[in-house]
Amino acid sequence: MARRPGRPRDTELQERVLVAVNELIDEAATITVSAVVERSGVSRAAIYRRWETLDKLTAAALDVGRMVVRPPEGLPVREALKYGFPTPGKGRVGAFPEDRLRQRLLLALADIDLQREYWRGHVSQRRVPLLELLERGREQGEIRADADLEAALDLLSGVFYYQIVVRGESLANPETLERCNAAMDIIWSGISVAAADR
Repeated sequence: MARRPGRPRDTELQERVLVAVNELIDEAATITVSAVVERSGVSRAAIYRRWETLDKLTAAALDVGRMVVRPPEGLPVREALKYGFPTPGKGRVGAFPEDRLRQRLLLALADIDLQREYWRGHVSQRRVPLLELLERGREQGEIRADADLEAALDLLSGVFYYQIVVRGESLANPETLERCNAAMDIIWSGISVAAADR
């Protein structure tokens, strides 16, 4: 079959491999290079040319559907933060199935090397715009000068993970998102200059 114009072969192979890995993830199957080769039809050599390790490949597949969110310019920081997290009435950020999120958590918790690779290569990169937003808030005097912004972002993200990991809730549930939004307000009150001045 002729290749479609405008789509480099490398891109086609990459997509086939990532689809194959995500199919294995969704089936809760063991992810091995042999299984990916069989499922995708892409050679072992071609896979290793693109991803040096199985952890790098799995991390890349886990991140399919995730997105780097850049809040609109000109909003107060607290309002802009809502664009980086699911909120009531807005739904989840990105097009990432919750079942895959749960499976991702299982895989990462079972494999510390995969967990660290996913953090280094993907999660830490998605945090950059939100850290920049918080830094801007500090520069503009909305956020306390002594606030630990990395810790604040960990707290904000942790609110949502706790619902899934500990409470067994769905982020599609409006009540769950209302609870998360209330927790975000509490965290904001801890780093906000206005709240500290009250």
